[in-house]
Amino acid sequence: MQEYLQGVIVAAKGAPTTLLISLVAVFIGLILGLLVAMAKMSRFKILRGIATIYVDILRGTPLLVQVLILAYGIPQIISEWFGVSFHWEIKILIGFIACGVNSSAYMAEIIRSGLQAVDIGQTEAARSLGMSSTQTMRHIIIPQAFKIIVPALGNEFIALIKETAILSVAGIVEITRRGQLWASQSFLSFQAYIGVAVIYLIMTLTLSRIVAYLERRMAQGD
Repeated sequence: MQEYLQGVIVAAKGAPTTLLISLVAVFIGLILGLLVAMAKMSRFKILRGIATIYVDILRGTPLLVQVLILAYGIPQIISEWFGVSFHWEIKILIGFIACGVNSSAYMAEIIRSGLQAVDIGQTEAARSLGMSSTQTMRHIIIPQAFKIIVPALGNEFIALIKETAILSVAGIVEITRRGQLWASQSFLSFQAYIGVAVIYLIMTLTLSRIVAYLERRMAQGD
């Protein structure tokens, strides 16, 4: 029993890194996702095409492959093309970039659906008051759309926390990597990965309850 408890304690030491990567990645994903969503809704065909290709590539390839390209492929390309030896000094940046960019493709679809869910009458009312397209989007559409998509954003954050386990292949010491290192030292693989599973379960269940609570509160507000 003590070995299992030790596995949980070891895995828990990686939780702050996992949470930090997830929070930063969601923020990056939200900003990029908003820009991509706006591009997909643009009246300019070129912008719509670029945004569609961006989303299709990121959603159509595994996050694991994207992490490997960023962690090991990009340094190789920089070395070959520019003759400069490059390696990631701060490996957590790989997590921020890979997870943030990957999340942006999913965020874009979530945000786009939220923007389209706002009643067209809101836009017409804003225009009748003399507001420009930018003002209408900023002050009327986006605030209402954000309220609609909060539950989906919460679920994306929860999914991202679990997906950060992939970052262990890049040497980032988050929850899964902590378990791997301890398993290789103690030869207690089962106990190590049970500990990892317990920490992920605690985090995701807690966040799921918070998201459900926010959803209920927002529903009551309506």
